Amino acid sequence: MIDPTLGELLAAMPQMPPLNAETLAQIRPFAAVPPPAVLASPAATPTTAVSPDPIAASPAAVSPGPTAASPAAVSPGPTAASPAAAGSASIGWQETSISGPDGAPLPLTILRPAAASHAAPCVYWIHGGGMIMGNRYSQIDIPLEWLGEFGAVVVSVDYRLAPEARGSAPVDDCYQGLAWIFEHAEDLGVDAGRVVVAGASAGGGLAAGVTLMARDRGLGPIAGQVLIGPMLDHRNETTSSRQFSGRPGVWTREMNEFAWRCLLGDADAPAGADLSSAARTANRDGGAVSGYVSPAVAGDLAGLPPAYLDAGSAEVFRDEVVAYASRIWAAGGHAELHVWAGGFHGFDALFPDAPLSVAARRTRTAWVGRLWGPYRL
Repeated sequence: MIDPTLGELLAAMPQMPPLNAETLAQIRPFAAVPPPAVLASPAATPTTAVSPDPIAASPAAVSPGPTAASPAAVSPGPTAASPAAAGSASIGWQETSISGPDGAPLPLTILRPAAASHAAPCVYWIHGGGMIMGNRYSQIDIPLEWLGEFGAVVVSVDYRLAPEARGSAPVDDCYQGLAWIFEHAEDLGVDAGRVVVAGASAGGGLAAGVTLMARDRGLGPIAGQVLIGPMLDHRNETTSSRQFSGRPGVWTREMNEFAWRCLLGDADAPAGADLSSAARTANRDGGAVSGYVSPAVAGDLAGLPPAYLDAGSAEVFRDEVVAYASRIWAAGGHAELHVWAGGFHGFDALFPDAPLSVAARRTRTAWVGRLWGPYRL
């Protein structure tokens, strides 16, 4: 059941069309959001960044999409910065491009308080959009809150999207961006001991995958992971995945299935197609999809940094989020889990001023503050 206030707001939105290869092409331009209003101010003029081969980009040039995300877009997230960020001091804004795993340019946006300390905490932000749409400005208002509240440096990555990039390509891109942060921490003015990997929806799933990859490859250590309504499980078999099916919604079982088909299988295949043929490494169920790509199937969740996970009670990802937190606890790890009664997928990004959204954001920000504060989680 959806929270009444959120239900009224959601009812006023246009319905999302069925998601398929044809409609994806139509939706993508609206899901690729421009820089938020706070970055369009004279105080936040983009400059070249610290890495080689910088992109000299104006606000118009760095925005792949012509307009802000429409309500119909699958990738939830307002384009205006949150009150916390908008009320902060001027923001330093840099655009750069690094070499991706395949040698192609991998764009990064770097945002910092104008008066940032030399050893600032850092948020590595990974955007949502089902791994099939969105860009590095999608849901950027969420980490901008932490910039305003804690003086954090925000680095956001424009990873490659499916179906053009399949299998491990998106998570490989995201790992490359994280490795660059640790390599350039001093140049960025970042405390390498306070780097948090965070993302919403598909970005939350990628954040989990990157964190697993970093553990296994010895990168870091990462201070924490913030997984906001994360897309963790390609199998689409949970009760909640079946509960939100066959009816309109921000992100339904059918949309989720299509997005995973884009990444792992044939985007033009019929619904219900077997995705197991997209072979990667063995997982805990003996299948072929990598735990870096679909973290729910990772065999070992021990040795991970503290995790914050949240979801709405009225969303497809609810049960896979709960299961992932439970497995972290079972492995002896630290996880804080919140299931917001009445919340649908992306509720606090679509409607940040709704009472339930305010509570969710405050709770999440408080956890980040404890992680970075004198008392370390």
